[in-house]
Amino acid sequence: MDTRSFPEEQLAAQLHRGWQALGLDPDPEREQRLLDYLALLVKWNRAYNLTAIRDPAQMVTRHLLDSLAIAPFIKGQRLVDVGTGAGLPGVPLSILDPGREIDLLDSNGKKTRFLFQVKTDLRLDSMRVHHQRVESFQPPQAYDAVLSRAFASLQDMVAGCRQLLAPGGRFFAMKGAYPGAELAAVDAQCKLLAVHEIVVPGLDEQRHLVEMSLR
Repeated sequence: MDTRSFPEEQLAAQLHRGWQALGLDPDPEREQRLLDYLALLVKWNRAYNLTAIRDPAQMVTRHLLDSLAIAPFIKGQRLVDVGTGAGLPGVPLSILDPGREIDLLDSNGKKTRFLFQVKTDLRLDSMRVHHQRVESFQPPQAYDAVLSRAFASLQDMVAGCRQLLAPGGRFFAMKGAYPGAELAAVDAQCKLLAVHEIVVPGLDEQRHLVEMSLR
């Protein structure tokens, strides 16, 4: 990490506190890989505009810890992160659990080029990057879970991604406030399994993870 750009020790301490607050097992190697990902994100963001957040400390909270906080609720071995953007939450989840197969899907070429660099530099062998639109994406095998925090609505997510789910698979949608109206809009198509309230260390905002299956 380029310590000339921002205080690495402070960011490492902030991430470690959040890691502990989430109840994750001590793992300095994984924490360092997350910091390496953060350093790449900061560097590439200057030219590629990967995220509107510019402050690295805010990135720790709003990107890294926000992604890690949903990990206990995610089920399945084969996951696809749709509209992944800068790799959120897919990259942090892949670092946390390298035994899972996690595919990252985005139609923005700049963002997928960044993600290929992340995959190479961090040696994330079980993570795959796809530069395609979701409606034209035809994976060789359907997924246990479709995950996203990018879709404007649950209805859009279901309409665009239902073909990606294996039988019995689940949608996991990251939301801010409880999405009551969105849930009502997909009630005929989806069975609501849970709405998990997520607590992100250092963030005083509502976070929810919607878990659904197709009817």
